[in-house]
Amino acid sequence: MGNNSGAGPFLKLSGLKLPLDFQEADVKRAAAKKLRLPERAVTQVRLAKKSVDARKKEDVHFVCQVEAAIDGDVERLLSRRRDPSIQKTVPYRYELPRCGKLPQRPVVVGFGPAGMFAALLLAQCGQAPIVLERGKPVEERERSVQRFWKERVLDPQSNVQFGEGGAGTFSDGKLTTGTGDSRIRKVLEELVKAGAPEEILYEAKPHIGTDKLPGVVRAIREQVIALGGQVQFSTQAAGFVLKDGRLAGLRLRTPQGEEILECSQVILAIGHSARDTFEELHRLGLPMEAKAFSVGARIEHPAALIDRAQYGSFAGHPALGAADYKLSCHLENGRGVYTFCMCPGGYVTGAASEEGGVVTNGMSPWARDGQNSNAALLVGVTPADYGAEGPLAGVAFQRKIERAAFQLGGGDYSAPAQRVADLLEGRASTAFGGVSPTYEPGVIPADLGGCLPGFVIDSMKAALPILGRRLRGFDEGDALLTGPETRSSSPVRVLRDESCQSPLARGLYPCGEGAGYAGGIVSAAVDGLRCAEALLREAP
Repeated sequence: MGNNSGAGPFLKLSGLKLPLDFQEADVKRAAAKKLRLPERAVTQVRLAKKSVDARKKEDVHFVCQVEAAIDGDVERLLSRRRDPSIQKTVPYRYELPRCGKLPQRPVVVGFGPAGMFAALLLAQCGQAPIVLERGKPVEERERSVQRFWKERVLDPQSNVQFGEGGAGTFSDGKLTTGTGDSRIRKVLEELVKAGAPEEILYEAKPHIGTDKLPGVVRAIREQVIALGGQVQFSTQAAGFVLKDGRLAGLRLRTPQGEEILECSQVILAIGHSARDTFEELHRLGLPMEAKAFSVGARIEHPAALIDRAQYGSFAGHPALGAADYKLSCHLENGRGVYTFCMCPGGYVTGAASEEGGVVTNGMSPWARDGQNSNAALLVGVTPADYGAEGPLAGVAFQRKIERAAFQLGGGDYSAPAQRVADLLEGRASTAFGGVSPTYEPGVIPADLGGCLPGFVIDSMKAALPILGRRLRGFDEGDALLTGPETRSSSPVRVLRDESCQSPLARGLYPCGEGAGYAGGIVSAAVDGLRCAEALLREAP
């Protein structure tokens, strides 16, 4: 049983209930029953989607969408069944845009998910893009990140936020998204081609894992280069040259010094932490605005606790792996509190990109076999909370929290951490209980009220018991909060029009998470494709 293309036509069958230890024979049997055919008439099956149904703890199973080929007349069967859960499969195809050669090589600034997929599409269309990445290639970046985690030495240009692959490279590699864009399949197929596990094509909640992501990122870079593209690392777009409302070039900062790159089309795929670039865009007067985002802390529990809460007696079954969750509530004070970027069997990590600031994030390997599970516990904030006006007010709000956390943690990139019981009682933690912190470089017991605003602390305190009733043990006293989590999304939106271009800088395409148009690996990659398509429409 596979997921690759094969004989057809295939029928798509939805809602098949399968046991946790199902084999191909079980899938064929379920498909035949659905189709009311003898098993021998089902000649081939392949998974299209697989999700866990754990609503009844005594009956945890998979619900699958399956594509099945049959020995018989497909059209006749469809006309007789008239069942909406049985449909003919329409093979997915992404058509490359047809266009002539651009007069100048397009430039992509940033090589995170948005920049990678924008560059890949431009290269596949024969446009030989130039990619500029301020950080280092993923191989060197891994060493920089490990040095920060182990030795507390931060490289402001090569860290969890900056470098090849973007912030998502040092994360769980989650590929879930709330968007229904058809380009998602293109993204997943390219990731598999680059070495990602094939399961991401059919898992309902796909992920790659931080141990596999670097190799995938490197393979996409190599494909861009093989197709004629150029990737320049340690090269920052420090300024923009505008003439008569159009982009005319970039001012680059390289290891050899500053230089000017003449160009007329740039996809600006910076990440949500490119604060100096935001400042330069604001100085130029390009339209941008502060946007809402969220702040909070990482909450850790024993993975076994979460597994039992979600799967009951089925916890630990090898087919299930570590359990995940997604929780939210709306409080009487008008605040939304929710979990984000949940990392089953994962770790809390240091994600600072500026000296003198502490930032947390979560990551997990493909196996998700760590002792703890963690997620961001976030409170929504709006521009009205920032204490200042202007498009960069959210950046200042983030910095204030991060610098306060740095001081609270002792000034050496240790993060402040607090037991849930202590947070709820309004006291500083002095020791930890049954949950061992996983954050690197290290933590110290503290009161998170020393770095997070009062309304954030109050909202977390109000939300924890509510969420604990929805997921048993979530508000358990020894659960550990490590803060702050401030980089869940961009605090800025760089405005663009229907053509994906800046209204006051034609040829500049603000793109992806940093520009405020995405919120994760897949949505950023999709926006990279969208902006590359828009750029190619300008070709002769």
